[in-house]
Amino acid sequence: MGVTSGAISQQIRLLEQRVGTALFTRTRYGVRLTEAGLRVHPELVRAFDQIERSLDNLEAAADRKTVTVSTVPSFAASWLAPRLGRFTDAHPDVEVRVEASGKLVDLRRDRIDVAIRHGLGDYPGFEIRHLMTPVFLPVASPNLLQAGPPIEAPEDCLNYPLLQDSDRADWRLWLKAHDVADDPRAERGSSFDDDFTLIRAAISGQGLALVRDIYAAEEIASGRLALALDCIWPSRFAYYSLTLGAGLRPEVEAFVAWLDEEARGSPLLKGGYALRCCSLSSGAAIMSSEQG
Repeated sequence: MGVTSGAISQQIRLLEQRVGTALFTRTRYGVRLTEAGLRVHPELVRAFDQIERSLDNLEAAADRKTVTVSTVPSFAASWLAPRLGRFTDAHPDVEVRVEASGKLVDLRRDRIDVAIRHGLGDYPGFEIRHLMTPVFLPVASPNLLQAGPPIEAPEDCLNYPLLQDSDRADWRLWLKAHDVADDPRAERGSSFDDDFTLIRAAISGQGLALVRDIYAAEEIASGRLALALDCIWPSRFAYYSLTLGAGLRPEVEAFVAWLDEEARGSPLLKGGYALRCCSLSSGAAIMSSEQG
């Protein structure tokens, strides 16, 4: 314990004075517990054991390598989570904790190691890395497209139910960019707060959805979704990783490097689609929705 026997005896006397009863008695064979001491001894042993276990847990947690990541639910579910196993396979000693929420977080206050954000890249005070710039694709269930009227030009999409973003702006802007006259049908249909839910509705055949390629890639590859029209539309918003800058722990640096590598390998970002059907009007060529 690092203390003398005299110091321990002094602490015992102070404890006995505080509780008002003797806890130890001296005999010629040494020190023994009194009846009062025997009554409290089992509970005190359990308490000290619990303190020891708690300290062991604290030491183990200090040695554990963890990376806490903050991003929006749609990106976490559609892009990050399906790929995360590749990071854990390469770094089995690192635990990744994903906080999927639409609320903004303070990296310092909330102890976030990496934030993945969708915007214009203007994040002062952070180390910023561009991950990917998504494009928007009109997609739908293959069964819906097969049963419905043909889609040969952007205006033909208006013959289908349109699944909307929460602001009901994406379809209107997309049609305007392709010189389609204003039409009230462009803002009708069910609306959804995030791309993940929007894609689920499209898979179930509820209508056409205008979604980011990074969210629809696996659904198109599996045949659950199909391109309604090979006519993509670029967004001026991109995905960025944010960290607090220099002095990152090795496991955080490894995760950020892995993110960069995965982003470069995203399937639809390799030029899998030609930019067709896009005689875009000046001033309306770039998607302006900030959702996601």
